[in-house]
Amino acid sequence: IFGSLFQSVMDEKARRNLGAHYTSEKNILKLIKPLFLDELWADFEKAKNDKGKLKKLHDKISKLRFLDPACGCGNFLIIAYRELRLLELDIVKTLLKGQQITSINDYFLVDVDRFYGIEYEEFPSQIAPVAMWLMDHQMNEQASVNFGEYYKRIPLRKSATIIHGNALRTDWQSLIDPMPWEKEQARYHYILGNPPFLGKQYQNEEQKTDMGFVFSEVHGAGVLDYVTAWYIKASQYMLLANKVDEKDLPKTKTAFVSTNSISQGEQVSILWGELFNRYRIKIHFVHRTFKWGNEAKANAAVHVVIIGFSNFDISEKLIFEYENIKSEPHEIVVKNINPYLVEGRDVFISKRKTPLCDVQEMVKGSMPNDGGFFLFTAEEKKGFLLNEPNAKKYFRKFIGGYEFLNNIERWCLWLLEILPNELKQFPQIYKRVESVKNNRLKSDRETTKKDASTPTLFGEIRQPKSNYLALAEVSSERREYLPVGFMDKNVIASNKIYTISNGSIYQLGILSSKLHMCWIKAVSGRMKSDYSYSTGIVYNNYPWPETPTAKQKEVVEKAAQSVLDARAGFPNSSLA
Repeated sequence: IFGSLFQSVMDEKARRNLGAHYTSEKNILKLIKPLFLDELWADFEKAKNDKGKLKKLHDKISKLRFLDPACGCGNFLIIAYRELRLLELDIVKTLLKGQQITSINDYFLVDVDRFYGIEYEEFPSQIAPVAMWLMDHQMNEQASVNFGEYYKRIPLRKSATIIHGNALRTDWQSLIDPMPWEKEQARYHYILGNPPFLGKQYQNEEQKTDMGFVFSEVHGAGVLDYVTAWYIKASQYMLLANKVDEKDLPKTKTAFVSTNSISQGEQVSILWGELFNRYRIKIHFVHRTFKWGNEAKANAAVHVVIIGFSNFDISEKLIFEYENIKSEPHEIVVKNINPYLVEGRDVFISKRKTPLCDVQEMVKGSMPNDGGFFLFTAEEKKGFLLNEPNAKKYFRKFIGGYEFLNNIERWCLWLLEILPNELKQFPQIYKRVESVKNNRLKSDRETTKKDASTPTLFGEIRQPKSNYLALAEVSSERREYLPVGFMDKNVIASNKIYTISNGSIYQLGILSSKLHMCWIKAVSGRMKSDYSYSTGIVYNNYPWPETPTAKQKEVVEKAAQSVLDARAGFPNSSLA
């Protein structure tokens, strides 16, 4: 019956859609176990020799409510239900040990009606209740095997409550009871799931409107990932829910799978500042960055964290640390977990416009915004100059982060000082300039369209007027030290490079140091798991030595020079 019901809605198109909503059981358990399961099994171990306590525990787990406010096809709810039923099975076996029973139907209390979900897409919202029935049927069969008597719940009288809707515009409590909050009102005890990630650049208009609705009073929220809205909604819910006193039932807790970017870079102070200050949130456990994949054919693996939290404190928190993104975690017990997901006080770094210390300003390089028409490989430049040899004076070496780290030769047309009458003498350059203009006019961005009026220039120009220190915006997580180097002022730095004009060898030494790398690991944003450097968060907040002596500076300079000497010994090797 269940199999045919499930297959009836699982046509080929439906199966393809389901892949995006199906994730591995192993990863789901990483969230479920520290959120509630480990604690309940520990309660069972304490109570299994005391029938009164065991009955009390059984009654407790039958009353627990679970909500997944981005439930997809119900994967998190299904596994949570299964694990709760497995615990119940051990409780019932222990309670009935040695007893003669006439019917096992009366001994199982946990049912699917305590599970709730909200899903934006219609098809998965229809699949989820059926999938919960399927799991219920499987667990009933397992109970039948254990007790030698067929256990059934047919006809179906109860169902999981799964609604099709926008979780960010839905009152989560309305799935239980639309009435206003009251002292004895029912509530969810565990909120869990894997809300959609979507960085700011990938959000559509409706999603941006959702973000504005949830973060209406939060300054700077435009940079936040879409998943952060679920953190606010959950925190708002727990602020009310945990005022409700339900005897012997736990306070409401939440755990979400999220992009690791919400614990890095500029998002930290905006999101966690709001969560800490307005909702008094405390982090209870975290899985630090690991690789999350689903079991669909097109396995889209992303780098994620799992964060468990509530608006009350606990004495012992858990950090699940990974040696690398593919390894298994090891558990660390700590007193406090801060928003960077490490042990420490609840502090965060805010974006600064100028350096905290008395050091030179670091700026981003120039952005071409040219549609690629000003940029050339070595071979492309050679071919261009065969047709227009006198254009050689307008070519400059060009470096982005990739070129800087990998010694890739690249060139650009740099037409900063070209006059209109000169431009007409170079038809191939003129053709490129026209292409840049047309490309900018097609843009949806008003600033880019405005730049079409100056098509000979890069979209943004911040080229140092002197020799400069350069470092790449994105650098591999595997690097022990940040690669920093000197560049000639005639080499054009792209917007994927950070520069310090007239940078000194002392500054190169500090920026290349292990201490600076520790700072980057702690506060910088990430591109997947690679480091994404920034001025506002990383450089401008870095605590440079305040008053180094001449001797101390000499030690750093000597070490930095040794680095440069070592590089010079391998001229054909890149920084990578």
